[in-house]
Amino acid sequence: MNRSVEDGHAATEKTLVRVGHSPDPDDAFMFYALAADRIDTGTYRFEHQLVDIETLNRRAFDGTLELTALSIHAYAHLNDLYLLCPCGASMGDGYGPIVVSKQFLNRESLGEVTIAIPGTLTSAFLSLSLWLGKPFQHVVVPFDEILNVVQAGQFDGRRIDAGLVIHEGQLTYEDQGLRLVVDLGRWWKDRHDLPLPLGANGIRRDLGTTAIKEITGLLSQSIRWGLEHREESLDYAMKWGRNLDRNRTDRFVGMYVNDWTLDFGPRGRASVQLFLEEAFDAGLIPNRIQPEFVDF
Repeated sequence: MNRSVEDGHAATEKTLVRVGHSPDPDDAFMFYALAADRIDTGTYRFEHQLVDIETLNRRAFDGTLELTALSIHAYAHLNDLYLLCPCGASMGDGYGPIVVSKQFLNRESLGEVTIAIPGTLTSAFLSLSLWLGKPFQHVVVPFDEILNVVQAGQFDGRRIDAGLVIHEGQLTYEDQGLRLVVDLGRWWKDRHDLPLPLGANGIRRDLGTTAIKEITGLLSQSIRWGLEHREESLDYAMKWGRNLDRNRTDRFVGMYVNDWTLDFGPRGRASVQLFLEEAFDAGLIPNRIQPEFVDF
C-alpha cells in the first residue's frame, strides 16, 4: 500500500488497490466499471491484474493483492489472510464446472482414467473430488487448453481421457465433438437444492475496517453498474470471450454475474459453509472453516 488506508481522506494521493481477477467475460463484466472509471472511486486507485484463477489462488498465499478473486476451495487455506466480500460471487445455480470426454465415461470409469484439470485449488477440483469420493489421476493444464487437450487425447506426453472444464468451455465443448460426463453444479443442486459456490472476492484483513468496507462498497457498485449498463459492459466482456459470439457471451455472463453476485445472501452463505464442511469431512481440506464475510 502507498500509505495507511485508514488515513485516506486526509491525504491527496490516492491509495493503490491491486485487484486480481481472471481474464474471462464474467470477471471483465464485473470489474468493467472500475477498470473504465465509470464510477467514482474516491480516495482509491485500482490497478487490475488479469491472470488465471489458479495463479490467483496461489499468489494469494503471499497476500500481495489487496482485493482478489479466489476459489472457495483456496479460501479454505487463506481465511487467516482474507475476508470474503459478500458481493462478487460466482455461483453455479443448477450448472457449473463440467467433466467432458470423447468417449462414454461414467463415474466408475472416470475414477480410473487421467483427467485434465485447471488447478488443484479450484472449486471445480474440490467439487469433482467430492463427487468421485476418492482420489483420481489428474494433470494440471491451463484452463483455456483443456478442451483441446481432451480432443487431442494427450498432454505433455501423457494420455488424457477427460477434462474438468470451467469458464466459457461449459458452453462450447460440443463444438469440439466432446460429450458431457457430469455437470457438478447440477449434482450439487440436486443434492442440496443450493447453488454450488465456486468463486468469491477476498479482501485482505490487514487493510483496516474503514478501507475494507469502502473497497467492498466500490466492488458492489461496479457489479451493479455493469448489470444496469449491460450492453456497454458486454462490449467490454466480449474482448475476453474465447470462441464466444455476443449471444453466448451474454448467456455466460448471465450465468455468473447475477443476483448471487450482488450478494451471497443467506442461501449462498449456507452453501459456502456446507461445501467447506463436506470438504473437511472428506479429508480434502486441513481445517474446519467458518467462512467470514465483510459486513458493509
